[in-house]
Amino acid sequence: MAKLEINSRRELSKRDKKIFGHFLEHFHRQIYGGIFDPDSAFSNSSGFRQDVLEALKRIEVPIIRWPGGCFVSAYHWKNGIGKQRTPYFDKAWRVEEPNSFGTDEFIEYCRLLGAEPYICTNAGTGSAEEMSDWVEYCNLPSEGKWAKLRIENGHPEPYNVKYWSIGNENYGDWEMGAKDVKEWGRFVRESAKMMKRVDPTIELMAASISDLDWNLDLLREAGQYLDWISIHDYWDKLHNVNDLSDYETCIAYTMDIEQPILKTKYILGSLGYLGKIRISFDEWNLRGWHHPHVNSGTDDYLTPRDKNDINSSYTMADAVFTACFLNQCLKHSDVVGMANFSPTVNTRGAIFTHPEGIVLRPTYFVYELYTRYLGDIIIDSWMSEDSNFLLEKANKTTRIPFLDAIATKRSGSENLRIALVNRHPDRVETVSIQFDSSIQYSSAVFYSVIGDSKDAYNDIGKERVRTIEQPLKLDMQSNLEVEILPHSVNVLVIK
Repeated sequence: MAKLEINSRRELSKRDKKIFGHFLEHFHRQIYGGIFDPDSAFSNSSGFRQDVLEALKRIEVPIIRWPGGCFVSAYHWKNGIGKQRTPYFDKAWRVEEPNSFGTDEFIEYCRLLGAEPYICTNAGTGSAEEMSDWVEYCNLPSEGKWAKLRIENGHPEPYNVKYWSIGNENYGDWEMGAKDVKEWGRFVRESAKMMKRVDPTIELMAASISDLDWNLDLLREAGQYLDWISIHDYWDKLHNVNDLSDYETCIAYTMDIEQPILKTKYILGSLGYLGKIRISFDEWNLRGWHHPHVNSGTDDYLTPRDKNDINSSYTMADAVFTACFLNQCLKHSDVVGMANFSPTVNTRGAIFTHPEGIVLRPTYFVYELYTRYLGDIIIDSWMSEDSNFLLEKANKTTRIPFLDAIATKRSGSENLRIALVNRHPDRVETVSIQFDSSIQYSSAVFYSVIGDSKDAYNDIGKERVRTIEQPLKLDMQSNLEVEILPHSVNVLVIK
């Protein structure tokens, strides 16, 4: 039996709800045929699929990052506004971009959803001036050419977009307009200066990586202008071969989630930026996107992308990994203020669209549990007793704790809200939860995301992953024993 002890009097941090953020890129069916499909019977007069919109409202999406991703590094936003939209060839993904979904449509979508818009700018083929013009279009009331054009386009009130990023993965040679260490720091500094001259109230991020050299130069050059640094990660690398890792390998990956957070946190601390600059983990997923042959002149590079939308790819491994990732963000919410699941819809997303409706993949239900039932105050908790199991993968032995847990409560309430994840593929684990006997608790409810096997998935007409709710009886005032099903994600609310 495992033992989880909780000191609800010791509050460690307050999580920012943007940790439950999402990401949309102009890749495959995320935008066109995903959230935006004017020809669908499910779409409203603006072309937005209402079934997708309602599903996203249910998980209370707080912020959406857009339009990329690699796509943004050759995207010129001025071609995606107004009545006349000119299609162009997107050099990142080698498809024609119709430009029918642009800034105004993105803002409208965020407003309908009740989410903050977060715009990632073109730091590849773009310029500091182009970025600052985008801020002007979105945020100035009427001053200047671009604010006046927004008004002419039928949007008299400023959009007041607060969150902006300079670039996306510009450290990588795969990115259009990649930069080296010295180029990047100076480029970010000059871009940030112009953007904040237009609107000093915006919060700025810059594309980064958990690398000492990259961040030393970036922060020395531009740290005074930045509010965040952005990091990304995918653990199951599938860009060229869609050979998805099995459940056990994915669970081993959960032990690697914390490393880039800690490394980036230590770099910020060493340069005196803790408390001033936060981490935005603004693109992440267990599974990397599949897009082979993107540089080939002979191989088919489009059809293989359909493999991203095979629903059987997304199992309880994805749900368990997602919960463990979110637990790490909550654990480090003193410095991690935002995380954006990549992507929201289709490809590796939490929602799959098809002509007759949508499929909610296992990851969707994790967000439903966490946004509905967890609290905003992270409180002290620790496993004083725990079970471990060994995984042998790729000539490497990894010791995996059965349980991953984080304890929370909500501002103004003493109710305990505990996330409990059982990583084990097939063994039930009982956990004894010890809490403060000075507080009078009366009842408990156990919410769970479960699948009928570790490889369970949802598909059209097939729902093998679902949520269940179970009331629990409190036999003792300061102790509760709970059975945690294998490969499950759970939130326990003790009232």
